[in-house]
Amino acid sequence: MQERNLALELVRVTEAASIACARSMGQGDPEYSDQLAVNAMRAAFDAMHIDGTVVIGEGERDEAPMLFIGERVGRCADGDPKMDIALDPLEGTSICAYGRPGALSVIAMAPEGCFLNAPDIYMNKIAAGPDGVGVIDITKTPTDNLRNLADAKGANIEDLTAVVLERPRHDELIREIRGTGARIRLIGDGDVDAAISTCREETGIDILFGIGGAPEGVLAAAALQCMDGEVQGQLVFNDSADRERAYEVMGEDADIEAVLSMEDLAHGDILFAATGVTAGAMLEGVRFAAGGATTESLVMRSKSGTVRTIKATHNFERKPHYTLDGYHEKMERIDA
Repeated sequence: MQERNLALELVRVTEAASIACARSMGQGDPEYSDQLAVNAMRAAFDAMHIDGTVVIGEGERDEAPMLFIGERVGRCADGDPKMDIALDPLEGTSICAYGRPGALSVIAMAPEGCFLNAPDIYMNKIAAGPDGVGVIDITKTPTDNLRNLADAKGANIEDLTAVVLERPRHDELIREIRGTGARIRLIGDGDVDAAISTCREETGIDILFGIGGAPEGVLAAAALQCMDGEVQGQLVFNDSADRERAYEVMGEDADIEAVLSMEDLAHGDILFAATGVTAGAMLEGVRFAAGGATTESLVMRSKSGTVRTIKATHNFERKPHYTLDGYHEKMERIDA
């Protein structure tokens, strides 16, 4: 495949989604924010020279109006490469809707069969940057992992910062981390952004702990494969319906209790793009000015290990479909 061209095409898709939903920042309507991102992303996919299948998406066909699991995206012409797509048009719908930092538009793409078909249930995760490879272990306690990571970094535990979703289910986890002396950054949403942050020194984040969505675990693994990081996961079952869902998605013979390595979650020649929606520790958010907007994105490829930061200026006179009126027209056309 033409990897460089596809990578640049991919970031155009996340840029379109980010600009669309950034218009709704702080409006207090998460569903509206998400719908803007979904519609813009789907339309942008039409220009990509791929025969893509969404394997991590916005839910099942009967649950999502578009970008559902199993949907084909791209030009889908003869000769276009067959690709699997993992995406989150707006990672952090509430973050965007309430004007908080760290919302992203995210896509990972790889040849068929490279992404885990993760059920839409919870997953316990641990992630770290390159210093954590071969060091962190989800089967060990947070205390052990912090101690081992500190040793690998040649640092004290008190020098480390862990990122954790602020949820009641993490109360005991947070108490244990505090007991070690490590610092904690609590976040309201966006654990893909948090996992990527463990690989970026400027963020000050060393390790991620906690339970979040399983699909987001696949996206995090795709990103960290490109950044030489480490992520592990294990599905969490709140009831029998979760177990049934896991078998339905992963197959009747799947070991749904297994510890999932980064290779289990995502492998192969991965292309990854993320564009900031609201400003965070890793990426600037969309900034609007008269007649246009600026965006900041990460574009990565696992095969080469190349990580690019792309700052783009968009001219709405030349891209009228990027205006809010253009999105509303598009939404009406799709809804019809």
